[in-house]
Amino acid sequence: MFAYYLDLALRSLKRNKVLTALMVLAIAVGIGASMTTLTVMHLLSGDPLPGRSQHIFYPQVDASPAGYAKGGPLDMLDYRSAVDLWSAHRADRQALLAGSDVKVRAPDARVPPLMVPMLATTSDFFAMFKVPFRYGSAWTAADAASRARVAVISSNLNDRLFGGADSVGKTLRLKDSDVRIVGVMDAWRPSPLFYDVRAGRFAEGQTSSFYDKPEDVFMPFFSGLEVNDGNFWQFTCWGNVATPGHLQDAPCVWVGLWVQLDSAAKVADYRAFIAHYAQQQKALGRFATTQTRMPSLMQWLVFNHVVPSDVKLQTWLAFAFLAICLFNMIGLLLAKFLRRSSEIGVRRALGASRGAIFAQCLVEAGMVGVVGGIGGWLLTLLGLWLVRRQPVEYADLAHLDIGMLGLTFALAVVASLMAGFLPALRASRVAPALQLKTL
Repeated sequence: MFAYYLDLALRSLKRNKVLTALMVLAIAVGIGASMTTLTVMHLLSGDPLPGRSQHIFYPQVDASPAGYAKGGPLDMLDYRSAVDLWSAHRADRQALLAGSDVKVRAPDARVPPLMVPMLATTSDFFAMFKVPFRYGSAWTAADAASRARVAVISSNLNDRLFGGADSVGKTLRLKDSDVRIVGVMDAWRPSPLFYDVRAGRFAEGQTSSFYDKPEDVFMPFFSGLEVNDGNFWQFTCWGNVATPGHLQDAPCVWVGLWVQLDSAAKVADYRAFIAHYAQQQKALGRFATTQTRMPSLMQWLVFNHVVPSDVKLQTWLAFAFLAICLFNMIGLLLAKFLRRSSEIGVRRALGASRGAIFAQCLVEAGMVGVVGGIGGWLLTLLGLWLVRRQPVEYADLAHLDIGMLGLTFALAVVASLMAGFLPALRASRVAPALQLKTL
């Protein structure tokens, strides 16, 4: 019976080519606009660590003076607090991090010196955040303990300096120090750059954003501080730096700490641990408050309003436009079905039930949705191509994955069936006796 309905729908669509083209165009344009913005929203608001993000947390304590931090601890940690918490080794994995720009050159490469972003971090960073490697690996615990001058570089920097060849063992000149390359990351593009999110904004002088690419140079935390001392970004300071260029004792927050806790019991224990630490530091007179916070990775992204507000607005506007397209399609389908009242009356007189007429009309609307879905898919690809040409940080992320491709066609068919419901119901209630009298 379904094949019979398909044949009838195809015949009907061929008889009214202009009307069919208008309906297909309406659904295609609506789907194309909505799926373009929905795809961008999906890419920007997705889980950057699927299956693991619920175990990743960002502990915060407050070393600022009384009344300075309102509404909770500052977004980063002062050096002493960060190192204290990290040194306690209370998490399954943990990573300190601090960012800066650094001048880089390769003695063996005919490339002028470059200014690139650098991250000073600890070795757990790579395992905790599932960073892939093309060549080599992360530095060892022995390298970190001995403050060895080693580094991991991005695939992008490796391509620029070494033409993509295996550069493990080669030397980089970072600022005034020689550093040995121990690993080259494979293509890695977390969206957003979740480990470096700070209250919806960044430190003064820092040009990064939520959707920038990862840093080009990664060094062991304490070695990195020695190599590029004085150039690390300070997030917030509440006093003057006593020794210019030396941030370890500065009244500033500029270090981040991420921890991995693999069970609910460990999460509870770590919360108790940072609460006790804050109480202890207040008793020593170093903290003015005992307020702490430890959001999970996804909670931290939500707190920081990571998805740009203009993307959210564009998504709502696109779906409003889709609704307008559906209302237009409802009108076109209603006109089309009512014009066939005589045909429907004859079918009813020959024994077709209201349910059969309703099903036939819905199949026809569904066919419009399938064809419109193909058009919507092509328009979505065009829309994403245009997004990639825009001067926005997330432009290179705008690609249609398999899940969103399936959603494009599903949305097209569901939207067309919704648009066809009322016209199909109206057509199924045509009185056969009245239509037969007009023949």
